[in-house]
Amino acid sequence: MRALSPKGNTMKNRYIASFEAAQIAEKEIPQFRAGDTVKLGVEIKEGEKKRVQTFEGVVIARSGNGIDATFTVRKIGANSVGVERIFPLYSESLKSFDVVRRGKVRRAKLHYLRGLTGKAAKIKELRK
Repeated sequence: MRALSPKGNTMKNRYIASFEAAQIAEKEIPQFRAGDTVKLGVEIKEGEKKRVQTFEGVVIARSGNGIDATFTVRKIGANSVGVERIFPLYSESLKSFDVVRRGKVRRAKLHYLRGLTGKAAKIKELRK
């Protein structure tokens, strides 16, 4: 017997579906969306050593669903150079995940931030 994938249009082996469900249940990810500022603890391997490096920036996009979900984080690095990284949502290398602030945006994808600098690239905080 095959189970439907989350998209509903392709068939998936039930063993794979149950394995993916277990992977998702294992990891605790807070609610976040495009425009939010997040602080991630990413595990980096350097030879035999492992360390956790923080990466803080604005979520500019989310894509995919289920175990295949990814999100893109953009930060301004040294010398005002923009740095973007795409993270798998359920990656083993993500050790910590904190939402620092909620952003007030009207788009699901914020790729327009790539062309903005300074105050123009600032996102207002969502007030409740």
